[in-house]
Amino acid sequence: MWNYLTTPFLFAMEGFEVEELPPSRDGGEERRRLKVAFPRSIATHCREQVFYVDDNHLIPRLDYIADVSGGIPAAHYLSNYKDFGGSKFATNRRAYPRNPNNSPDLDRLLVAIDIAAIQLS
Repeated sequence: MWNYLTTPFLFAMEGFEVEELPPSRDGGEERRRLKVAFPRSIATHCREQVFYVDDNHLIPRLDYIADVSGGIPAAHYLSNYKDFGGSKFATNRRAYPRNPNNSPDLDRLLVAIDIAAIQLS
């Protein structure tokens, strides 16, 4: 969970590889996309993930293949951003399986995470 809360700041750490991909439409909006390769020293769903960035410079979605659950392609949506200590964090997260055309299967919720509060120190 810590990497959820430190994204995108952790991409500045040594060992991350970041590449901008062509924009893509999602949720009726065109979004910038970043392909991020995580170093092997960081525990995460999978080494390579794609982050979508909206016009407010927030991350509304990330795509990955969940190695820990048998290789399910997932579309992970972040919403309800709130300010905690001067930084914005998504307080709602929903992950859905991805269809072959990269769209989410919104009828099959895989993971739901709701965050009520964050204390920074």
